[in-house]
Amino acid sequence: MANDETGDFFLEQLEHHNIDTSVSDREGGASGRCLVMISPDAERTMHTFLGVSETLSLDNMDFEAAGQAKYIYIEGYLVTSPTAKSAIIDLKAFARESNIKTALTFSDPAMLEYFKDDVNDVLGDGVDLLFCNEQEIKLWAGTKKFSDACKAMEQKAEQFAVTRGADGAVLYDGDNYITIAGHPVKAIDTNGAGDMFAGAFLFAITQGKDFETAGNFASRASSEVVTLFGPRLDADRHQIIVSEVFT
Repeated sequence: MANDETGDFFLEQLEHHNIDTSVSDREGGASGRCLVMISPDAERTMHTFLGVSETLSLDNMDFEAAGQAKYIYIEGYLVTSPTAKSAIIDLKAFARESNIKTALTFSDPAMLEYFKDDVNDVLGDGVDLLFCNEQEIKLWAGTKKFSDACKAMEQKAEQFAVTRGADGAVLYDGDNYITIAGHPVKAIDTNGAGDMFAGAFLFAITQGKDFETAGNFASRASSEVVTLFGPRLDADRHQIIVSEVFT
């Protein structure tokens, strides 16, 4: 994050939501920005300026904070930067040495279309938990058959969650497959749906919930966020979903 107005905004928002950023020195240059355009079919087109995030490196990692985590969550988007890719490979190794679980998201089909070798470099000998959508897992496995793609993923991820849009999700808990139903809604903006699913899922399992409960919570949260413009749920909606699923 650069020492600029955009960086100030990001930090203020994160602090407002009680998220510890562990930010120390902020660089010169410009913070990244993304213009997201939503079409009538609720899909998004993104025009992204990475800014200083393109130079993310091991020097930006807070290993003391990482050592206190239950999961280290890695964004697939980071493979587009050579320095970031190297840093997250080292961070993944640190997690293994520290008995911390790793979670990886493929982030976007484009990562598999244009950076598949880099994604596989980060995937390495595997992760504890992987998030992706149906299109992404098929691109990664090089098959059009969903069941074959899932079978291939069993060799790389101890557990995984595959979202399928309106059809919900399929989870693999390391032993069994679990089908999570979708929630019929009128989607107006699908930007952030996958992030909401992953975030809600990680929240649930780190609170001690089982895989199926976590999947139902994540599916419910992601189906709610697509009915709004913007990738966030306000606190009231979040609490309603927590009450619906966890009680």
